[in-house]
Amino acid sequence: MTVDQQVTPGVGLTQAAADKAKDFIAAEDVAGLALRVAAVPAGCAGMRYQLGLDERSLEGDVRSQWFGVDVVADAASAPFLAGATIDWSDGPDEQGFTIDNPNLMDACSCDGCGCGCDGGC
Repeated sequence: MTVDQQVTPGVGLTQAAADKAKDFIAAEDVAGLALRVAAVPAGCAGMRYQLGLDERSLEGDVRSQWFGVDVVADAASAPFLAGATIDWSDGPDEQGFTIDNPNLMDACSCDGCGCGCDGGC
């Protein structure tokens, strides 16, 4: 997997992910769309990611550009996503965006949430 290294740090896209994002953006026919990525702690499941197209610019957004696609993360998600790479898989067993996130040390993002794992899943 390769990423365009000539941009500011943030959420990265592979060429395949950027190409697919461009397809989705072109289908919407709305000026100024970016790929917005959010990371939400999901207890023992680790992180849950949300991806969508968005033309808004919110205070604190962290923006980067990869292969011609603007990628935006909100201020709360940006620290969890710095250095993560989004790829596109299009095979017989799976199709969709995948996220490789080196920030996750283990699968558990809960901190005494009552699930019984005490943050050490």
